[in-house]
Amino acid sequence: MEEGPRMANIHRLTLLRTAVLLVLCAAGCRSTKAIRDPEYARVASAMPLGQPSPANVAAATPAPVVELSGPQPVERLVQVALSQNPDIQAARKRIEAAALMVPVEASLPDPMLGTTAYPAPVQTAAGQQEFSLNVNQKFPLRKKLDVRAGIAESKADVARAQYAAIELATVEQVKLAYYELYYLQQAIEITKTEEEELTTIRDTANARYKATLTNQQDVLRADLELSNIANELIRLRQQFDSGQAKLARTLHVSPQTDIMAVPNLSAAAAPRDLDWLEQRAIAARPELHAKLAALERDRRSAQLARLESIPDLTLGATWIDTASTGISPVANGRDAVLLTAGVNLPIYRKRIDSAVRSAEANAVATARDYDSLRDATLEQVADLFAKARSEQDLLTLFREDILPKARQTLDVSNRAYAVGEVDFLQLIDNFRILLRYEVAYQRLEASFRQTVASLERVTGGPLPIMAEGISSPEPLELNSDEAANDGEPEQPTQLPPPTLE
Repeated sequence: MEEGPRMANIHRLTLLRTAVLLVLCAAGCRSTKAIRDPEYARVASAMPLGQPSPANVAAATPAPVVELSGPQPVERLVQVALSQNPDIQAARKRIEAAALMVPVEASLPDPMLGTTAYPAPVQTAAGQQEFSLNVNQKFPLRKKLDVRAGIAESKADVARAQYAAIELATVEQVKLAYYELYYLQQAIEITKTEEEELTTIRDTANARYKATLTNQQDVLRADLELSNIANELIRLRQQFDSGQAKLARTLHVSPQTDIMAVPNLSAAAAPRDLDWLEQRAIAARPELHAKLAALERDRRSAQLARLESIPDLTLGATWIDTASTGISPVANGRDAVLLTAGVNLPIYRKRIDSAVRSAEANAVATARDYDSLRDATLEQVADLFAKARSEQDLLTLFREDILPKARQTLDVSNRAYAVGEVDFLQLIDNFRILLRYEVAYQRLEASFRQTVASLERVTGGPLPIMAEGISSPEPLELNSDEAANDGEPEQPTQLPPPTLE
């Protein structure tokens, strides 16, 4: 008669204990919902799960407001880009995410907690076994944890190198767009000045026509040339607007921002020491550092694959609740405690060997990628070096020879046309040549600085000779002390500064 109520109490007690265990587990799960990153909190609040939209994205990542209207030096725009460019900010967060995985990989796996309820209690001499609780912990080889942490650290090193590469690429993009704006501004001003000069030529032709010294064809040709210049101005202004939008994107500001380059750039010179540049590029280029970090990651992955042949130890304990209904006078109601130990059996050698060979193949592939990128880096340095040297030589030729002769030729032709010594076609041809050369000179000047900007990216940072600013094609004359202190490579490489012109 008493057996039924007693069994019901046992079942209720077992269910109660199980419910308490589940509540404790649920409480632990709820603690993972806490948001620890303030930036993520802003993104999460603005973008509910399952409801992405452009408006939500804009609210989660508002663009900073920076006043950049009007002429700005390139150095200020570089600082703005480094502080708020989205690609740089994303790369910075990837470093943080990768670094936070190091303690994750170095820690033990979570222990396992389990419970067993006996719907039909097991009768022993000590009493009925009604409920059991067990806990198990896996203990991988300590070296495995160290290697896993090393792999995570190598991934963080890759992210750091990629961050540096993105910074350099962003600086290059700013300078390329900036000097393109500079060229377009100068081309527009030159074209407007030449338009005024052509108007004067047209007036001279009109005066000669009224004096019956020439025919109306000269006046019509001058008007047609003025229309061509107006067409060229429209094209240049369209390119200028597009260039402003391109630069604004890199700066993460509104495309309507009226960004302009300064009218006069400071002096610059191309380096003359190719060997120094090549050594600097190999030592300092972030993309090469990323490949080296990836190679270290793959080598550690191969080491971890070999360690998988060593068993992991698992220790555990079990507590069994025993009711005081036993028949033993010495062990009545005594709870049972069990200790367990076990290891996994890495007996599938084909799987382990394949994993090792796969990891080794990845490491070899990464090493070959490094060799390929190293060769490409040396090629780019040599190409950009030759391009910068030739552009600087051409700038000197234009400035000292071609432009003065073209201006002199037009002046002589203009005076000669006024007295009827040359025809109008020759005058217009000389005008076109001067306009073409003056615009080509500004194009060459901007291209020279763009080439130097690309050379800085490939070699891992600003060149020492560019520390005072980038600008006119006049060679920058420095003494040896100034050259030595004008800048240093970003990486800890002890190399002599390049020779200056």
